[in-house]
Amino acid sequence: MKIALGQINTTVGDLAGNVDCMIEFARRAESDRADVVVFPELSITGYPPRDLVEKPSFLERSERELERLARETAGLNVAVICGYVGRSDSPAGKRATNSAAVLAKGEIVFRQTKMLLPTYDVFDEARYFMPAESQQLLTLNQSKVAVTICEDAWNDKQFWERQLYRRDPVDELIAAGGRLLISINASPYHMGKRALRKQIFSAAALHHNVPVVYVNQVGGNDSLVFDGTSFAMDASGRLLACAPSFREDLTFVDFDNRHGDLRQNLPDECEAAYQALVLGTGDYIRKCGFKRVLLGLSGGVDSSLTAVIAADAVGPENVVGVGMPGPFSSPGSITDARSLAQNLGIRFEMAAITPVYEKFLEGLDPLFAGAQRDVTEENLQARLRGVTLMALSNKWCAIVLTTGNKSELAVGYCTLYGDMCGGLAVISDVPKTLVYSLARVANKRHPGVIPESVFEKPPSAELRPDQKDTDSIPSYDVLDPILRAYVEDYQSPEQISTERGVPLALVKDIINKVDRNEYKRQQAAPGLKVTTKAFGIGRRFPIAQKYVE
Repeated sequence: MKIALGQINTTVGDLAGNVDCMIEFARRAESDRADVVVFPELSITGYPPRDLVEKPSFLERSERELERLARETAGLNVAVICGYVGRSDSPAGKRATNSAAVLAKGEIVFRQTKMLLPTYDVFDEARYFMPAESQQLLTLNQSKVAVTICEDAWNDKQFWERQLYRRDPVDELIAAGGRLLISINASPYHMGKRALRKQIFSAAALHHNVPVVYVNQVGGNDSLVFDGTSFAMDASGRLLACAPSFREDLTFVDFDNRHGDLRQNLPDECEAAYQALVLGTGDYIRKCGFKRVLLGLSGGVDSSLTAVIAADAVGPENVVGVGMPGPFSSPGSITDARSLAQNLGIRFEMAAITPVYEKFLEGLDPLFAGAQRDVTEENLQARLRGVTLMALSNKWCAIVLTTGNKSELAVGYCTLYGDMCGGLAVISDVPKTLVYSLARVANKRHPGVIPESVFEKPPSAELRPDQKDTDSIPSYDVLDPILRAYVEDYQSPEQISTERGVPLALVKDIINKVDRNEYKRQQAAPGLKVTTKAFGIGRRFPIAQKYVE
């Protein structure tokens, strides 16, 4: 059997556009004599559709577009497997199902509903879908095929120390006679995830002695970036075919000849994370209907990296950098910002905030009643920059990209309605130490685009004389491992202190900062997820609470 892996970039809610894309891919699959083309989970609706599935009209349109896909591919000699939102037949429970359909000769010949509904991290499928009570085997080209949907194939007791679910759909389908496993997925990217998937499915192939086809969505939808990296393996777990990471592709595997396409897919994880941010940024901008972006260029590494990502995502001709020097900005920072813009080929404008800042102080000083200058005046500068960018956003119909990193967001070293203003927080899931690594990736792709002086200068917000980040927080090589242990691994202060060899008092102070600043993060722009635990929909802590580590 020859199978085409249809790795496509879907847009949530664009049901007609998603189906048009699948029709095109199906025609290409037939031209290469494939027997079947496989598309990702919820490929008709896009993933994740979230509360759209609560609308009866959405369910109706999903079924209509599924029927159209069947009609439009009726004349092809290739079967189509795709994902869609179906209707539950159960008299109780949720009305929608996360389902797969097999189309052949203009008919819907097989339907399968997802059994295991994830409710961890960014997933909340039990909120929307009714799970299947049982599943059946598909007969395809006289072969018994186990068709599973994402999580259904992620509960192998041979692989996980502790299973999340009592049932293993793959076990059940193979025990019923399945000789091939086809898994359709919408599996978001994070660093290390691509290797993990291959380990899981290689173990499944070996354990059940069956070949595996894994098809994953590609593209950015809101905070989630899907890397694709679809693949096929033989029964020994040997890789026969692999699609590229972070772009659409039609990849073929011929199980009769045990041969397939092996595409390049960024083996270096830092390169992969950079490309994930480029893809997520570009798709967010385009799918939200924007063409132009703007951002504040401070001459620091964060805004420099964000600018290069933006230029790679939508083209330098669509990016505007705005320098907004204040009373404490160094001449070197202004020079570095201007050089970065020139090297990158983006438009650069200057909008100094010092005159407006002085006017504000003049008006506020009587109300401050002689109080000492403190963080209030620092935040005022940041907020004036936010106002400036949002004014330009309105006037130019351009989306503002925020430039803050994960380390700053974690401990609250950022200003609400100031540097947090914007429509997308591009690097909000990138720790500061990783920012430097990704900036080196940017310079590898565009030699010398970020001036070397940007890497060499100590990080500073430049909101008071001779300010350094280390005046308020530990150095990032100390801070970032602590944040990862607490935010991503949920370790206790005592564990972190012992394992990292840092004072317990310091760990507790950092954790206290993380917990106290939840109110800021819940007002932040959506950010792109590239680590195992990002701030946002995958990390849900109350703001008004009294629990202390």
